[in-house]
Amino acid sequence: MLKTDSSTSARSGTIETERGEIQTPVFMPVGTQGVVKSLSPSDVQSVGAQIILGNTYHLYLRPGTKVINTAGGLHRFMKWEKPVLTDSGGFQIFSLARLNKISDDGVEFRSHLNGDKHFITPEKSMEIQQYLGADIIMAFDQCPPSNADLKTIIQAVDRTKIWTERCNNYLQNNHEKYTWEQILFPIVQGGVILDLRKKSTEDVIPFAQCGVAIGGLAVGEDKPAMFDTIELMDELLPKEQPRYLMGVGTPADIVQAVKRGIDMFDCVMPTRNARNGQFFTNQGKINIRNKKYKSDFNPIDDECSCETCLNFTRAYVRHLFKINETFGLRLASIHNLHHYMNLMQTMREQINIGDFDTWSRTFLNNTE
Repeated sequence: MLKTDSSTSARSGTIETERGEIQTPVFMPVGTQGVVKSLSPSDVQSVGAQIILGNTYHLYLRPGTKVINTAGGLHRFMKWEKPVLTDSGGFQIFSLARLNKISDDGVEFRSHLNGDKHFITPEKSMEIQQYLGADIIMAFDQCPPSNADLKTIIQAVDRTKIWTERCNNYLQNNHEKYTWEQILFPIVQGGVILDLRKKSTEDVIPFAQCGVAIGGLAVGEDKPAMFDTIELMDELLPKEQPRYLMGVGTPADIVQAVKRGIDMFDCVMPTRNARNGQFFTNQGKINIRNKKYKSDFNPIDDECSCETCLNFTRAYVRHLFKINETFGLRLASIHNLHHYMNLMQTMREQINIGDFDTWSRTFLNNTE
């Protein structure tokens, strides 16, 4: 860690990979299928992204690991030379796949694309991620929905422990497919039941050498319960390793989580909302489709220095959305990702100068 805030658990740090350093707190744009939708790799780099996320489930189904391996790995396939993290695919199997059937061995599921049957084990997830060649790979875990009963959550915690050990054993006996090192992040489960979170942490920490993830949040639970869980994680997780809160979230949620010791984030929100015409600005969210922007020749956000705001007006971007022009999706995605990256940079700076607590209170008062 570079610096820890004196009044909160916020901290800044550096994650070192063979593809370069990652300054934390960090937000990872989601490139689920080997692309951040509507954007080129240079677009993503231009907004300040340090690392992007790909998804094992989707890339396994299309284009398949053989194609990506033949291309030389995901970095070369998509022409992104900075670090990549891949999710294990478990969450998508449980949420997207048709008729999934979970056992201690793994998960049998039918593809959401064509109904073909597949079986993914912890070992298979590791093998796929080795072929993808991501710098950070995620352990295969069971992520129960927020409305799951106690028995299901307990079972998910127990399976996650067993599956994490199997992931680790596979990696110990099967070396990387490429020349660079791959780092395994185990995932803590347990819903918002604090005793189960504590048990899951104790189960998987032995496999956390360079980082650990918190899964099973931002899946529909109440915000206070989510933040209580994150506070517990701050007490239990190793201080010297980065903590990755999966699937979060809004700018306010990210600031709240950084206050509680979280270092890494990913979420589809900035790009998905962008494609629906919703822009994050320093003055709040705006829906560019609204009629009031038809003759508004101001930038999306006059405090923003992204390509979109420096060159185009609200009226023009609204016009692009009204005619369903894909250029509008690109401009919107660039702006929203830039907004998120600027937020992360601001937090790093505020932590480093020792003013994070005051800054975050002002930010949250103006946002919520």
